[in-house]
Amino acid sequence: MNTQHIETLIIGAGQAGLATGSSLQRLGRPFLIVDAEGRVGDHWRNQWDSLRLYTPAKYDGLPGLPFPQEPWSYPGKDDVAAYLESFTLHKDLPVRTSTTVDAVRARPGGGYAVDLGADTITCDNVVVATGTFGRTPYVPSFAADLDPSITQLHSSAYRRPDQLRPGKVLVVGASHSGTDIAYELALTHETVLCGRDPGQFPVRFDSRRIRTVFPVLMFAWRHVLTRRTPIGRKVMAHARFHGAPMLRVKREDLRERGVERLTERVTGVADGLPVVGDRRVDVQNVVWCTGFGQRFGWIHLDVFQEDGWPREFRGVVEDAPGLYFCGLSFQYSFSSMLLPGIGRDAEHVARHIARRASRHQERPSSGHPRALSSRSGGGAHGSPRGSRQSTAGVRAPRMGDGL
Repeated sequence: MNTQHIETLIIGAGQAGLATGSSLQRLGRPFLIVDAEGRVGDHWRNQWDSLRLYTPAKYDGLPGLPFPQEPWSYPGKDDVAAYLESFTLHKDLPVRTSTTVDAVRARPGGGYAVDLGADTITCDNVVVATGTFGRTPYVPSFAADLDPSITQLHSSAYRRPDQLRPGKVLVVGASHSGTDIAYELALTHETVLCGRDPGQFPVRFDSRRIRTVFPVLMFAWRHVLTRRTPIGRKVMAHARFHGAPMLRVKREDLRERGVERLTERVTGVADGLPVVGDRRVDVQNVVWCTGFGQRFGWIHLDVFQEDGWPREFRGVVEDAPGLYFCGLSFQYSFSSMLLPGIGRDAEHVARHIARRASRHQERPSSGHPRALSSRSGGGAHGSPRGSRQSTAGVRAPRMGDGL
């Protein structure tokens, strides 16, 4: 087993992990980012083909690099993936890809040990930046009772309509992803959308009014809907457990495209068919847009609530000094769920780490560990292509092949 030490290990190379790393770099603190995917941005590449952001490009850049697209356009998922790769290279961030974290454990003398297959990294701080895409798709247990002839998949596995059989489709879950997918499927399939009405964003994204409304929304999302305000805490509970309202697609859009709308829940399966409310629905396909469940079983620390969410405030876990989260839904405000809000959350976490290092006068870190030649490195993607001096003043591994 190879063991090396780094002051801060960031788990996840999505927008939250990269923004946290960039803030630490600016503060002169050493760190390493690890990610299970083969390339930075793969979380976004693996979303459904037609996915676009709900925020205009002018708001979507991380601190220090504007999003390179027409300001009032809405970037597609591949545009976001390419931007995150560019941000990583622009900032020269030390990222080790194709690296799976098996466990995070407290060390008897303080700090943490992180198991990466046959290798272990010890660190003073761990930032869990797995965010939304680090969550486990939720599908009700009775889905296993559906007739085997019915094609079913979770929204995280949906890419395009041709994945489905000919015939009727039941889309379960009417939040923004469910309505977007149902709207797309209605072009090729008879489509039924079921689930409670979550409300809808009142302004059309393609109207000129959005240019007036959006700055006001951003102010509210950043400064009004926060965990410090009563209305913010109410919205937080709804957002974490029930999803967001319909955003781009509206109720009238669904009606015009012929989507059948059922507001009852799927309650079970009868004779191999899904039951919505009190009736069976004869379909050939089911798409579960039922969200995700947090799964942090690999973090062997008593820092979680009964609902699975960590006990944290603004990403800081008081019960476990040196443990942080970044990229959580409503980490501080409604904007935490969006690219425009990630930078502020990441900066808060990074500053807390820097203050902690100064306060405890920790010994100098040995620097960024070089990429380890273990099976967890995932071959070419997990090994460096040389190294160069990082702005944190320590040797940092280059990114894996493909970047």
